[in-house]
Amino acid sequence: MQTTIIWTIVILTILGLLLALVLYFIAKRFKVEEDPRIDEVEKVLPGANCGGCGFAGCRAFADAAVKAPNLDNNYCPVGGDEVMKKVADILGYEIKAKAPMVAVLRCNGSCDNRPFTNEYDGALSCRVKAALYCGDTACPFGCLGCGDCVDACQFGALSMDRNTGLPVIDESRCTACGACVKACPKKIIELRAKGPRGMRVYVDCVNRDKGAVARKACSAACIGCGKCVKVCPHDAINVEANLAYIDFTKCKLCKKCVVECPTGAIHAVNFPILKAKEENNG
Repeated sequence: MQTTIIWTIVILTILGLLLALVLYFIAKRFKVEEDPRIDEVEKVLPGANCGGCGFAGCRAFADAAVKAPNLDNNYCPVGGDEVMKKVADILGYEIKAKAPMVAVLRCNGSCDNRPFTNEYDGALSCRVKAALYCGDTACPFGCLGCGDCVDACQFGALSMDRNTGLPVIDESRCTACGACVKACPKKIIELRAKGPRGMRVYVDCVNRDKGAVARKACSAACIGCGKCVKVCPHDAINVEANLAYIDFTKCKLCKKCVVECPTGAIHAVNFPILKAKEENNG
């Protein structure tokens, strides 16, 4: 009996050693040498693993950047040009500077502009809410107010305003990673060029209903009247499906459309406040 146990242990030990050797030689045979530059690139990345670059994380981005023939299709929005310059230096590539982007909320349907017509008593999630019905107001396009975008932001750049019922974006913290854009089921958050000194002009609405219907649902809605198109000297605005849109690559920030918009749906942000003429003259 004792001899049988001893032989069993010996045989199992020998089998274990043989399997270990087989696995060792298989690992050596099929080992994939990894480019050491992947580690170097990963070290200079922010490490947020936010997915804003289009990859699963910083490691995946580093691997793709090393294997790519150039960096034209690879960009880290969190690190921006500063980080991409370091990546380019490691890989011996050239990098084209990109205008900094920022998340913009394209809904001005505050409690005052868009009164409640329904009462929701379900899970506090915009995605769940959107799957059940159009929302608490007559506007089926506007913000649902549950804060999925706030939860998605890793950088503390979003918060909910209790007075308006809308999310507020802190552009000083926004990295343009796009997590909030993906989280919003209504697609009312957009990444736009931050603009010189943070100045930008955009249509603060995504309602595609006809003018009278949109205005009835929200007093600040775009009604697709086209007045902004006519007054824009830079051909930066078009109206499609009853909704105006400003192309930030063409917009020269003249603000003529802001003045012309009859509902105040076009917003200009971060422009200097000009004093009244009489104050200047005084």
